Amino acid sequence: MFNNITFWLDNARPTALPQSILPALTALFLSIHSPNFVWWLAVLAVLGVTFVHLGLNLFDDYFDTKKKKQTYREEMVHTGMRARIGKTPYLTSGKATESQLFIASCVFCGIAVLIGALVFWFRGINIFYITAIAAVVGMQYSAPPLRLSYHGLGEVVICLVFGCLNMIGVGFASCGEFSKELLLLSLPVGLLVMNIVYIHSILDYLPDKEVGKRTLAVLLNNQKAMMILLFFVIFVPFLAIIAGILLNVCGLKYLFLFLLLPMAITLYKMMIDFIKRPAKQYFPKFWLGPFNQWKLIVEHHLEWFMIRWLTARNLISFFCMIIIILQFF
Repeated sequence: MFNNITFWLDNARPTALPQSILPALTALFLSIHSPNFVWWLAVLAVLGVTFVHLGLNLFDDYFDTKKKKQTYREEMVHTGMRARIGKTPYLTSGKATESQLFIASCVFCGIAVLIGALVFWFRGINIFYITAIAAVVGMQYSAPPLRLSYHGLGEVVICLVFGCLNMIGVGFASCGEFSKELLLLSLPVGLLVMNIVYIHSILDYLPDKEVGKRTLAVLLNNQKAMMILLFFVIFVPFLAIIAGILLNVCGLKYLFLFLLLPMAITLYKMMIDFIKRPAKQYFPKFWLGPFNQWKLIVEHHLEWFMIRWLTARNLISFFCMIIIILQFF
């Protein structure tokens, strides 16, 4: 039983959890000064977000498998194309079946529904509206009939579900009210969460285009346009902070977020080099954040992908952690 649980937890890609848990925790700590703040409801909401994310990751695998056999990446690599291998090795290896994957996905999301129902009982109908919208939009990321990630809207879904709606929902669950500060901060957080997936789509542009997966990068189908949009996704969050300060929605303390600007600039430069100088190598730097299992990444020849993906993940992680720390000052 325990082995089965850990098996599905591992396959649900927990390494991606910071892009949902940290925005959720950010909303929690932004709400702690409210007189209506309730710790156990706040923690339950974050836990619900965690199970939703894991469940949607598995559903994404399930519907992707239904759409296209999962050996296509290996076939592309054999033709000389630069692509990541093995999104669902647990299926291609025979360790699990599609039916088992579907059941595991339902279990994770079912737990999230139970948690959401409990929060709804105490916080009322607004929680239902927020979670219902997030659930429907999140499922349609790769599920029929819309399959939004196949029509260039997957990145927007991530921004809304794991960024904006995530923070708004957890914030309301925590204190039963909507804060202007939280609403404004949900935008830059949402964009930086989206940044992780958008960078992913640029790095996977060729294999995604080959199999007809219409990500935002494939939809743009122009490297210059990709980089212009990436510029806005990475740097508009910092402009939003300035706007929030000027509008007296956020305090001057949020200027500490600009400590991350060199990291954002470096990430953008790495993406430019990916397109213009793909052979150029980058290596982990301590100020770019943690790069776990780097030796293993190099052994699998994925450093070209992971150095950029992990830097994007670390950027949103640090952004959220600074906001959280600032709530104690």
